[in-house]
Amino acid sequence: MSGTERVRSETQAAKRERVLHAAMALFYERGYSATTLDDVAARLGVTKPFIYTYFRGKADLLAALCQPTIALSLQAVAQAAAEPGPPTERLRRAMVDFTRVVLSRQANIAIFFREEKHLEPAALDEINALRKRFDQVLSALLAEGVAAGAFEIADPSLAALAIGGMVSWAYTWYRPNGRMDLETMCGRMAELALNLAGVRLRAAA
Repeated sequence: MSGTERVRSETQAAKRERVLHAAMALFYERGYSATTLDDVAARLGVTKPFIYTYFRGKADLLAALCQPTIALSLQAVAQAAAEPGPPTERLRRAMVDFTRVVLSRQANIAIFFREEKHLEPAALDEINALRKRFDQVLSALLAEGVAAGAFEIADPSLAALAIGGMVSWAYTWYRPNGRMDLETMCGRMAELALNLAGVRLRAAA
């Protein structure tokens, strides 16, 4: 790719991100149904055709706001699970990185849970496939820890759902200016996940 092509590509990516940022703010403030593409264009100070340069329509915008967060969550857990080291440390890394994704993208997750019903079927299928894969990867890591004697879990699949839900739901109550900064909170949530995996029970025994 030439220098000119690279600059053009970067400029297009920046413009696309501007559209996404404006749509995210409006969907979060007003809700998906109460927001029009004209509203997004007005927030940006552009015309509606500018938005169509990057997105097919409002539903495409919604999918673009929701899907990457699920993909990043899966990536965080899958990368940590694939690293060398004992299951306890890999679970800790997975939960720190997963929590960081959730808490740094609170608006995206709030929009997903509120507006999931408005996603087009193909987009929802893709997101659900990512969520299923997330549960499978986390469940496999927990099962590996059980087999190694690191975790005390009767049902790794259920535990994966519980741990994933605990971290995901943190978007509703975490405040960036609260008593814990982001990195401290990531560490604390990882500790809770390890407790749910039975690590503290083993230490006490």
